[in-house]
Amino acid sequence: MFTIDETAPVVVRLSTTIDAPLERVWALHTDIDAWPSWNADVDRAELDGPLLPGNSFSWKTHGLDITSTVREIVPGERLVWGGPAGGIECVHVWTFGQTGGQVTVHTEESWSGAPVDAAATELGQALRESLTAWLAALKARAERTG
Repeated sequence: MFTIDETAPVVVRLSTTIDAPLERVWALHTDIDAWPSWNADVDRAELDGPLLPGNSFSWKTHGLDITSTVREIVPGERLVWGGPAGGIECVHVWTFGQTGGQVTVHTEESWSGAPVDAAATELGQALRESLTAWLAALKARAERTG
């Protein structure tokens, strides 16, 4: 099981509760090519092959061109990706749990590398804002899709 780098200078953990079925939330989140249709912070996203460990996807967010590699997937429960982006080594873990008609989505991400060492406070705040917006966008789209 892959986890974030607990020793990284930037670690952000956030959760939200979504009033929608797990299948809908999971489908939205794992349809990487469709991210730009519901997440305004993602300019483009393209998965290379099926969503399986070892496969990559390229995407652009906040002016950064990123290539992430899927590290782990447990359908309906957990998705982990990571890789380098602009000198920053990222590990991103998403978990999904259903209770009744609600889904709790938990995200945690670590950033390390020279750029993070040089500006940990600023980059930590940027990551927190980005993940807050991501969760809000996922919640809004999942709850309005019927």
